[in-house]
Amino acid sequence: MSTYPQPREDAINAPLLAAWREGRLALQRCKGCGKAIFYPRPMCPHCWSEALEWFDASGRGTIVSYSLVFKPHNEAFDNELPVILVEVELEEKALMLSRIVDAKPDQVRSGLKVRIVPMPEAKRYPLPTFRLA
Repeated sequence: MSTYPQPREDAINAPLLAAWREGRLALQRCKGCGKAIFYPRPMCPHCWSEALEWFDASGRGTIVSYSLVFKPHNEAFDNELPVILVEVELEEKALMLSRIVDAKPDQVRSGLKVRIVPMPEAKRYPLPTFRLA
């Protein structure tokens, strides 16, 4: 089991977490307006429809912005400093906060392509995690 803090699983985010444990990135899509949604929620933030469905996303995107975290709130990250926190625009047009692994801070910049960490490495991370493409 990972030493990372674990997400609190509930009925709304369970499909996302179950997919990630299999190395897949699952998102919600609104059946009303067709937009992809991240983070999981009970209704569409764009049109307020409750008609949402889960689908497997590509796992690819582009870094919109990033930040370096030098003082994490959990000691599990102490040997990985700085943690590279990113805002990613997925190919499906949803925005997602995540982190980049296996990269040095000076390699990261806005506009770079990213992809999710594949299995079996993905099992190490409790939430969807990316690396540079």
